[in-house]
Amino acid sequence: MISKTKPMLMPPAQNERAGWQPRKATLVMVSILLISGFIVAGWFAGEGSITKVARQITMLQENPPLWLEVPMVTGGYLLVPTVLMLAVLLAVMRFSPQPRPWSRALVVSILLALTIRYVAWRSLSTLNLGQPLNGVFSALLFLFEMLTLLSGSIQLFLMLRVQDRKKQADQLSQSVLDGSYAPTVDILIPTYDEPVSVLKRTILGCQALNYDHKTIYVLDDTRRPAVEALTANLGCRYLTRPDNRHAKAGNLNAAIARTDGELIVVFDADFVPTQNFLERTLGFLQDPQIGLVQTPQSFYNADPIARNLGLEDILTPEEEVFYRQIQPIRDGAGSVVCSGTSFVVRRQALKDAGGFVTDSLSEDYFTGIRLSAQGYKLVYLDEKLSAGLAAETIADHASQRLRWARGTLQAFFIEANPLTIPGLTPLQRLAHLEGLLHWFTSFSRVSFLMFPLAYAFLGVIPLRATLNELMYFFLPYTVAQFSTFAWLNGRSRSALLSDIYSLVLAFPLALTIFRVMLNPFGKGFNVTPKGITRSQYRFNWRLALPLMIMFVATTFSLWRNLGMCMVKGVWATTVTPEVAQSIKGVGLGWIWSAYNLLLIGIALLVLLDVPKPDPHEWFNLRRTVKLTIGDDQPFWGNTTMLSEGGAEVLLTQRQFDAFTPGTPVELTILESNLQLSGQVTRIDIEEDLPALRISFDPLTIAQDQALIKMLFCRPGQWQTRNTPGEAQSIWILLRTLMKPRIFFERNIQVRAISLARG
Repeated sequence: MISKTKPMLMPPAQNERAGWQPRKATLVMVSILLISGFIVAGWFAGEGSITKVARQITMLQENPPLWLEVPMVTGGYLLVPTVLMLAVLLAVMRFSPQPRPWSRALVVSILLALTIRYVAWRSLSTLNLGQPLNGVFSALLFLFEMLTLLSGSIQLFLMLRVQDRKKQADQLSQSVLDGSYAPTVDILIPTYDEPVSVLKRTILGCQALNYDHKTIYVLDDTRRPAVEALTANLGCRYLTRPDNRHAKAGNLNAAIARTDGELIVVFDADFVPTQNFLERTLGFLQDPQIGLVQTPQSFYNADPIARNLGLEDILTPEEEVFYRQIQPIRDGAGSVVCSGTSFVVRRQALKDAGGFVTDSLSEDYFTGIRLSAQGYKLVYLDEKLSAGLAAETIADHASQRLRWARGTLQAFFIEANPLTIPGLTPLQRLAHLEGLLHWFTSFSRVSFLMFPLAYAFLGVIPLRATLNELMYFFLPYTVAQFSTFAWLNGRSRSALLSDIYSLVLAFPLALTIFRVMLNPFGKGFNVTPKGITRSQYRFNWRLALPLMIMFVATTFSLWRNLGMCMVKGVWATTVTPEVAQSIKGVGLGWIWSAYNLLLIGIALLVLLDVPKPDPHEWFNLRRTVKLTIGDDQPFWGNTTMLSEGGAEVLLTQRQFDAFTPGTPVELTILESNLQLSGQVTRIDIEEDLPALRISFDPLTIAQDQALIKMLFCRPGQWQTRNTPGEAQSIWILLRTLMKPRIFFERNIQVRAISLARG
């Protein structure tokens, strides 16, 4: 088993001006917490003015405006608005399976109207401030809910300006293809301790790019002789520097000072471009106002959440939502996020912005902000023109996300703060505000786990609402959100699956955000390990502990809420209004507890990393092959799986005795005339035909180049996959919970090791 530790680079230095800003932002947060604490303490102590304000608000809640009154109809008639609204939304989505300007505007307008209506009802009719305990929980629930709604509403508003630049790329690429626009391009590959095999894959992919005026530089921040030898063998440039100051940003800035190409392309050490990457992106830079072109991050391995659940072919990677929904929204607002890899930037624009930002962990994000502040445009081309390695364990996945959170929230403490830096438009600032608010919604996610416990153990009723009110105000809003969620994000994620992804890291994210606001530069840059193998299951107890506690507590709350609901609702013949309200509260509480219990159970399964003994990624790639053994008659077949280390071949002849384990073979992939030597390591029978597993002998550089080009560099090979819908997501999650991979696929470890060893 290969194990890797997470290297930590030096924390970013702060300039003198930034040194004053942390005190301001931290002081604001601490002041809010202290003032809130004093108000709560005074309320419980019976302080007159606080109690009086609470009573006045309660009176207003008990007498809401007439337009917030439920119509004087009964039962099922209250469902009519929900049914009609849902019919309209379904009709729009049916006639426009992919959002178009007209259909997106109509759906977004309906959602925004329902959101405003819901917020008015929640704020003017549902707060329960009659006594301090209920009041505190009611106010907290309302504030956390409004935080989530604010972030979502900004997204909805910005969706009205979504950009799609594929047709523009078709036109602009012509000048690159015919050679009329041929700027010099420096391709920079920063590396820090990634395996040489992973780095070689990226270099070979960059060499396969269809463009002549390019120079490839490997920026080695670990100064390894093996990497220097690799670059010499492959014929690219090798650059180092005497220290690791400012981590990746410092590495890139040091290289920029020693190169001179008109344009700069950056690929992380594990990202491989398709052959047409430069052809599709360079054309945009003909406009001198465009400073950077960003493309999506795609991945050729499953993320750990999908893999640990056994849903690799069903779930899309977490980043899909960002690149299929958020980035097009940002493009329309002129606030594209530079994502650190797979982008092209104009050298002069980068110089005008002062180089890559060095005083934050998210050097890419803030570099893009500085480019925008200098008046340059950042554009986003939504085409998968490269692919890399997703984090390979849940611990690395968590570490990566927490680093992103720390880096982004350092905005409040540096000069490149998008809310205050001169040069941005109000619309750009609004888009960046949504990006900052997104991280704070982790507090909301944690609170939504806690409130059912307050129902059960404290008797708290934080929401004053009748069943009729819930049907008239809450139900239409919720149904509309769930029914349109996947459609609006390009079917990259259902609402239910999105909740699973957010729940897994809700507690560590909330803790990280709190720490960042107190000590923003307390941790350095953790490099995400790549190329890891492991032969055993491994459970992440550290991430699991808060979820396990919540699972036990939620189980008890579900039992208690159900019991209270049955006792009060079934055996009580006459009840007081207070008891009736309590019955409604515990009724909502057990439904909420049941939902949380399902999600926590799935999240705990996510934290069990499954074995991965093979360092290579296998692709479902069909190619016609010829196999020969010495001078014997050739055999013909087709590959069913292919990797850098071997192939699985289904023969077309029923000659079962021609091969044995250990038989040396020559394999020729006819489509590319690629000849490889290897050994048969396993023989199976599929469809009454021999199925061979072949392990390749060490490859020459030419063979490696051809194989990498075939596996990773074919234009259009990284296809967009749709996520299951809401109903199917529920079934998938229930099936996964009832049949955990570790119990029902116990042979996966033995099988995976067998595949890796042949």
